[in-house]
Amino acid sequence: QVQVVESGGGSVQAGGSLRLSCAASRYTYSSNCMGWFRQAPGKEREGVASIYAGGGSTYYADSVKGRFTISRDNAKNTVYLQMNSLKPGDTAMYYCAADRRCPLRIGYGPLAAWGQGTLVTVSS
Repeated sequence: QVQVVESGGGSVQAGGSLRLSCAASRYTYSSNCMGWFRQAPGKEREGVASIYAGGGSTYYADSVKGRFTISRDNAKNTVYLQMNSLKPGDTAMYYCAADRRCPLRIGYGPLAAWGQGTLVTVSS
């Protein structure tokens, strides 16, 4: 069973930073594209960032380019999302996901794995 588990959400003031973590099984981590989505209250879920299974290529939504960085730690089977210069508009539930298709997109339909989500709140 493909599983991913997020951690690292919290509350921060605008301009601050947070790092989200997504731990996966060794098989899931090594064979899938992994990435992050977010869903703000009253809005649709949107893709934020993806990283290819080999780790060599990344994808970012325009809204987070230059502020967020996605990375992999092969020793820990974990993907990170470093979020800097946070804005109130970044407030959302953030979900980790995995799938063989990359970059991850909502339009694909069901993905191989979704995490339970971690809440990020940015205050002004």
